[in-house]
Amino acid sequence: MSNLVEVRNLRIEAKTDAGRLVEIIKGVSLDIADGEIVALIGESGSGKTTVALSLMGYARPGCRITGGEINVSGRNMAALSEKERARLRGTDIAYVPQSAAASFNPSSTIMEQVIEVTRIHRLMPAERARQRAVELFRALSLPDPEGIGARYPHQVSGGQLQRLSAAMALISDPKLVIFDEPTTALDVTTQIDVLKAFKSVMRAGGVAGVYVSHDLAVVAQIADRIVVLKGGEVQETGTTAAILSAAQHPYTRELLAAFEPKPRQAHADADAGTKQLLRIDNVTAGYGAVRADGLPLIRAVDSVSLVVEKGRNLGVIGESGCGKSTLARVIAGIHPAAAGDIVFDGKELQRAARKRSQEQLREMQIVFQYADTALNPAKPVEDIISRPLAFYHRLDRQARSKRVDELLDMVRLPRTLRYRHPSELSGGQKQRVNFARALAANPKLIICDEITSALDTVVASAVIELLKELQRELGLSYIFISHDLSVVEAICDEIMVMYNGERVEQITPDKLKAPTHPYSKLLFSSVPKLDPTWLDGLVRDPELVSQYGHR
Repeated sequence: MSNLVEVRNLRIEAKTDAGRLVEIIKGVSLDIADGEIVALIGESGSGKTTVALSLMGYARPGCRITGGEINVSGRNMAALSEKERARLRGTDIAYVPQSAAASFNPSSTIMEQVIEVTRIHRLMPAERARQRAVELFRALSLPDPEGIGARYPHQVSGGQLQRLSAAMALISDPKLVIFDEPTTALDVTTQIDVLKAFKSVMRAGGVAGVYVSHDLAVVAQIADRIVVLKGGEVQETGTTAAILSAAQHPYTRELLAAFEPKPRQAHADADAGTKQLLRIDNVTAGYGAVRADGLPLIRAVDSVSLVVEKGRNLGVIGESGCGKSTLARVIAGIHPAAAGDIVFDGKELQRAARKRSQEQLREMQIVFQYADTALNPAKPVEDIISRPLAFYHRLDRQARSKRVDELLDMVRLPRTLRYRHPSELSGGQKQRVNFARALAANPKLIICDEITSALDTVVASAVIELLKELQRELGLSYIFISHDLSVVEAICDEIMVMYNGERVEQITPDKLKAPTHPYSKLLFSSVPKLDPTWLDGLVRDPELVSQYGHR
């Protein structure tokens, strides 16, 4: 088998904010054979996306390729002119982005955008391009393949848009497709449909691929070989089966260990944990016009009840749109409920946060999914953490400064970070600052809304272990909102499954292997395993997929 791609001693530099040049890719070499799919894995900042983009001869703003060869079909992409590279992009080499939603033009139909590359490069007549697009829609298992092209991007689901992005990449019959974390933002059931579609089309067309991901279980289903990167260097290369079963490098073994967070230990004082901290009864909330009975026209949360006991944790899982994040905001009072009762530490809470006492606000904190939008970019870490210390505790400057140091120690961050701004921190560091700010209030309950979804596996695992330590030290309780079942299983005592705004089942970790509700069964059966044969052998009840699956 000949090599389609041969990368030799690739070196890439980046310019820092201070104007200093730093080498971020340090002599990377790899091969990709015709029709082979190679995964690039590693934590955030490992260089996997930078290496993948270099196969198109592209370096992101502030970066430049300084050495090595990037041979694709015998042509060195680094040595070609920009005009020559532009002719190859979209034809010989195609790209599927992480966020398909951001790559589609909302004002043009899907068909116009999928066939655009054929018009730009004059690959085929317009009518033949439309026929080819419909063939790809059908091969990618998209609904209504003849009609979906007439829709606009906002009229299809996220999973459908991701597959349409693949159709856009494949319509020119490329030799190589670069997949840049294309399933990261998808729910588990949708992710399975997308992975199956990608794998089927790539195999049928004999197309080679580069699959960038930090999710080893996803990589296991689609890649022939794996290249492990850290700090811009290759740590290990091998077949998928060999890497998963007999990894040689300590870093690879660390990635594998992080895939399955350590299970939560039973409480030594389980009997003492029976006192209720939070109870909500028949809470309903939503959006849109209010009906005559006072309830919203669109119900995001429909008559949900739950209990959180002191010192214990409740997980809330379900797919995007099931109402779990709205439920978190309802409990915190950010989105006032239309009906139902919220009782916290024995006292009934007002539905709107603005009507709650300062003490009630202090005792219940929420940590949001995206630290980038939750932290003020104009303020240093010290000011961000200090604000609740001044607001809730009225501490003077000297006392605040001392407490900031203690909180940074608590979340395992260097004290020197207090002078930095959020843009100067990694994703994991920003999320720890997010937690330090919540802890500054000295709360009893912290609501965690998808806090690990934007983090790579190693960092997410470290954050979960940190949460467990803080709970042991401070006696906290958590509500953990997520669609990552392994994370929820690692930290929660009880798990509530939501579907279409309703609570459909509540289970405990020892029952996780046998959920009883049909939707729970579909959800748990759709979690990828560290087994290369898992996806090919997966058989799901078609009635369950039809009823509960999000296409």
